[in-house]
Amino acid sequence: MCIIFFKFDPRPVSKNAYRLILAANRDEFYHRPSRAADFWGNNNEVLSGLDMEEGKEGGTWLGINTRGKLAALTNYLQPRLDRDARGRGELVAQFLTSDVDSLSYLKKVSAEGHLYNGFNLIAADLSTEKGDVICYYGNRGEREPVALAPGTYGLSNALLETPWRKLCFGKRLFLEAVERGQALPKDALAAQLLDVLNNEEACQTQPLRTRAGSTCSPYLASTQLCVCAARTTAPEPTQSSLWMQMGT
Repeated sequence: MCIIFFKFDPRPVSKNAYRLILAANRDEFYHRPSRAADFWGNNNEVLSGLDMEEGKEGGTWLGINTRGKLAALTNYLQPRLDRDARGRGELVAQFLTSDVDSLSYLKKVSAEGHLYNGFNLIAADLSTEKGDVICYYGNRGEREPVALAPGTYGLSNALLETPWRKLCFGKRLFLEAVERGQALPKDALAAQLLDVLNNEEACQTQPLRTRAGSTCSPYLASTQLCVCAARTTAPEPTQSSLWMQMGT
């Protein structure tokens, strides 16, 4: 299943600590065409993978840009999809290429949420000058988006912090990895977080029919993994203070 864990601490005690650590997994069908993560957009300011499925080209599930904007999306598990609905991946791409702040953008999205199949969307503005803001909206939940308080969150194919077994298990592993990685170089921290995302224990211990999302299906592609982090060391996001690492 698609799953995201993130720790948000806009004012960490240590000057070298991370204001945001995010680890995300996306499962997709083998036959769905996509483009590997790379820079694109005006001045190549956006870093993300891209959906290349006909009619939904240019959408993405997670990305960041050089101005400190970040967005991440999961699908909401529903029994039946509307094949005429708009592609959810455009919600991430449009935010990353816009000048609209995260809360205002999600308010606009909430007014158009009925045009899409179920989704959860996280949008963030990361800036030590203006203050970090992370917001959330799910079109199968409350009507209005919310600005999130500092803390640690888990998001899968239900609403934010829905206590599915895999989410609770993975969130515990995520927190343990973050704690161990506080004094590690970023590559070592990323490796530990990728290990968390590769852990299949919670999925393996449940019967297939009871696994929410049934993401261990053989029809799904290999997991696409991503780790993002923002440090406190620069006044605005730079290549050294905001980074994303991919894995499989």
